[in-house]
Amino acid sequence: MTNPKSSPFIYDKRMKNVAITGGIGTGKTYISQFFVQMGIPVFYADEEAKNCYEDPKIIAAIQALFGDKVFTDKKIDFKKLAECVFQNSGKRELINQLIHPVVMERFEAWAAEQQAPSVMMETAILYENGLDKFFDLVIVVDAPMDVRIERIKKRTPSLTEEEIRNRIQAQMPQEEKCRRADLVIDNSGQWSGGRL
Repeated sequence: MTNPKSSPFIYDKRMKNVAITGGIGTGKTYISQFFVQMGIPVFYADEEAKNCYEDPKIIAAIQALFGDKVFTDKKIDFKKLAECVFQNSGKRELINQLIHPVVMERFEAWAAEQQAPSVMMETAILYENGLDKFFDLVIVVDAPMDVRIERIKKRTPSLTEEEIRNRIQAQMPQEEKCRRADLVIDNSGQWSGGRL
C-alpha cells in the first residue's frame, strides 16, 4: 500500500481496500458477487467508467481527441470508439488518462460512505493504470483462454472472434496479472467460495 500521506485517494487504515481484477471474460463480476454476499461492498469501476461518458466535459474531450468519427446522432458510438482504442495503444492510453482519474475520485467518495471493514473495487485494468498501489490486497480472477472467448461470445454475440482476441490482447497478459496478484481465483469452472 502506498503511503497514505502521498496518495491522492482515500486511505483509512482501519479499512482493508481490496481490488479484484482479471482479463475480459475471466468472470470478475460473477466472483465479486460472492464477496457482496459476505458483506463486502463492491464498487464496479468499469460500470462507473461507462457513466463518465455522459459527462459533457468527457464528451467534449473525446470529440477533441477523435472528432466526429466516434459519434452517431451526436452521441458517443461505443462500437466505433472501441474500434479506435483497441487497435491503437496510444489512443487507448489517452482514454484511460481521461476516464480513470474520474473513476478513482468517485471510488473515493463511495468508499468514504461505507461502514464495512473492507471495501472492494472490481476493475479490468487495475495494473495497466498503476492502481494496485492503492490497495491492501489484489485478487486476480483467472480462466483459460477458450473459456473466456466462449463467455464473451455469449455475453456479446455481436463481437467476432477476431474482435474478442483484439480486446484480450489489448490488456496486460493474464499470466502477468496472476504473477503480481496477492491471491488468484481459478474461475475456469465452479467456484467453491472463500473468505478474506
